[in-house]
Amino acid sequence: IAAEAHGPAFERVATIEQLDGRLAAAKAGGKPVMLDFYADWCVECIRMERNTFGEPEIQDLFGQVQPLQADVTGNDETDRALMDKYGIIGPPAILFFDSQGNEMRGYRLVGYFGPGEFAQHLRSVLEAD
Repeated sequence: IAAEAHGPAFERVATIEQLDGRLAAAKAGGKPVMLDFYADWCVECIRMERNTFGEPEIQDLFGQVQPLQADVTGNDETDRALMDKYGIIGPPAILFFDSQGNEMRGYRLVGYFGPGEFAQHLRSVLEAD
């Protein structure tokens, strides 16, 4: 049921190959990428879904990035490979990639962020791109 809360903003990626493909497409379109690591059992992830991502200001900002989501609920081999590639221990973690497809490591978010704080962070990512 939590998956329904994502709305149309997120495009799901499950594998490193899918992520690489989406990064390449975003780069071709000159768009930065936001990658949200999510799991159904992650309380803070669900709080972000409910309180942060649905806010109109956030939705507007999502228009300037390609929002992707890796659902690692199953914590299977594929999920772990994707998390290991970026050194992610588990959700919630949000990574940002510039319009050239390079991760902006200094802008990583781990844990819960409310709408105001998240919007401010997303604006600084867009300014830095």
